[in-house]
Amino acid sequence: MDNIHSILQKYWGYSSFRPLQESIINSALAGIDTLALLPTGGGKSLCFQIPALAKDGLCLVISPLIALMKDQVQNLQNKGISATAIHSGMNEHEVNEVLDNLPEGKYKFLYVSPERLETIRFKNILSSLNICLLAIDEAHCISQWGHDFRPSYRKIKNLRFSLGDVPVIALTASATPDVQKDICYQLYFKNHKIFQQSFERPNLSYSVLRPEARENKLIDILTKVKGSAIVYCKSRGRTKHLSDLINLHKIKSDYYHAGLPADERALKQEEWIEGKTRVIVCTNAFGMGIDKPDVRLVIHFDMPDSVENYYQEAGRAGRDGKKSYAVLLLAGNEKETLISGLEQRFPTSEMIRKTYFHLMDFLGVAAGLGEGMSYDFDLSTFCRNFNLNVIDTSYAIQAMVRGGLIFFNEDFFRPSTTEFICDKNAINDFDEQYQPLIKGLLRSYEGVFDRRVYINEVQLAEFISWPVDHVKKGLELLHLHKIISYSAQGNKPSVTLLLNRMYSDDYFFDLKSHFERKEIYRKKIEDIIGYSTLTTCRSLFIANYFNDKSGKNCGICDNCILNHSNTTDSEFIKMSKDVLKMITEKEIDAKELISHFPEKMFWTIIKYLESENLVIHDGAGKIKRKNV
Repeated sequence: MDNIHSILQKYWGYSSFRPLQESIINSALAGIDTLALLPTGGGKSLCFQIPALAKDGLCLVISPLIALMKDQVQNLQNKGISATAIHSGMNEHEVNEVLDNLPEGKYKFLYVSPERLETIRFKNILSSLNICLLAIDEAHCISQWGHDFRPSYRKIKNLRFSLGDVPVIALTASATPDVQKDICYQLYFKNHKIFQQSFERPNLSYSVLRPEARENKLIDILTKVKGSAIVYCKSRGRTKHLSDLINLHKIKSDYYHAGLPADERALKQEEWIEGKTRVIVCTNAFGMGIDKPDVRLVIHFDMPDSVENYYQEAGRAGRDGKKSYAVLLLAGNEKETLISGLEQRFPTSEMIRKTYFHLMDFLGVAAGLGEGMSYDFDLSTFCRNFNLNVIDTSYAIQAMVRGGLIFFNEDFFRPSTTEFICDKNAINDFDEQYQPLIKGLLRSYEGVFDRRVYINEVQLAEFISWPVDHVKKGLELLHLHKIISYSAQGNKPSVTLLLNRMYSDDYFFDLKSHFERKEIYRKKIEDIIGYSTLTTCRSLFIANYFNDKSGKNCGICDNCILNHSNTTDSEFIKMSKDVLKMITEKEIDAKELISHFPEKMFWTIIKYLESENLVIHDGAGKIKRKNV
């Protein structure tokens, strides 16, 4: 077994661990089931990657998002560590290639989605793998008490029985005490350990504002606080509207949401990470797995659904430890909006039933069939065909996902497919100039006459020495003349049936769990409303929410700054202006100023001026004005 400190130095270049990391790693190495709660940017991935590297065998990582898997696999590969993933964005050939290489020990890390655990091929190969550690990322997804419940995560417990005594490490950035208990229960933890890092972010200043005009305040904040920024919105349309507005004020901005093509999203994300774009305006589809340490500002233009979501998204600011800001802008009717959204988010039993049978008809699934089958799915077309409201239908589909009936993937990569649908005489008689393409298909893809196969136009073009665009046009022409049935690749939403289509008289949906989740969601709304109306320390509220007993007043949130001694607001503002007048353009020692004010009040004023981006305090007693 390699020394964990030498592994840390060799692959990550660090000489020491962050708080709790070493204890978590040693717990996993000792074979103890471990739950690690580390805040966003707290180095969760190292807690399973290092113990896996210290042991012989494969580390199996369960992860919910393709982007998250790709990001971590790429980071490991960049360090010279063998890692791969199996996800819905891969074609059958690519999946089989990974599975074929697994028993040979080619990979150290395998990332899979929880849905993959139940496939027959994966189950068959599992017994031949030397798995040394099972890591479950975003572990809160296993609990219906959590803010992002995914029924497929419940299947992980079956994997535990298959793996025997393999130790398990579950990781999350946000889990309340109820969720922590449920994670341990669902994963059959025994004699386990729970590690929870403080939820305090001493460099992050939380604020809640109720401006008369939110758009004006948004521009004002972005103008005052320099550096990389994220602006979160709830609607896709608003992301573009606000991004256009920000650009009008000469601040480089772009927008991002799940409805954009995958390549366009990837480019937008890359340009923001590289600093070519300063502000990214996005829905909550953005941010998971992104490691950008120098984000100075996160603004929520709309009220988030829960304290968990807000903490995770706001926590993307200031991962480098430097002063950063998390601002929530309120419009005044948030509670009413969230409550009305609650009713829409959890549709009636009749709405769910109606949507289910319409969906089965739309997909062309016969009763008693369909389990495990995936279908391209366009929500707009579906709603138009059955005269359904798009938003109501979307929530009904989400309810079916949470209820374990279907799996819905908003960004499913569908590779190109083809098969011959004519007889061999028609092939021989077809236009001679397309014979190289036809022969290339027959030679490259065995069985293309008998079944539909995945094809790669680039590889086919290289094989027959044609330009790629000629190959694609040729395939479309062969399709038009009914020589082949050809479907070009694309990123389309898909629906996968987790059960056979039910007959109308044996239809079942777990309404009890559905309405239990509704009440859980209602409580989360009350909690986030409580955060927004708070008059005490916001950082302490968050720490208490996650049962972090080490929390204390941060001194830098909006409430801490305003709750200064018994001084009135006008007196405090006057003293703040006096301090500013006494600070010259050059750096000044705090000792020269502090004698003019009560010491406690002086440092409260300095924190306030820092939060307003007016002064810089280096932490060693030196203060200077900042040119804004």
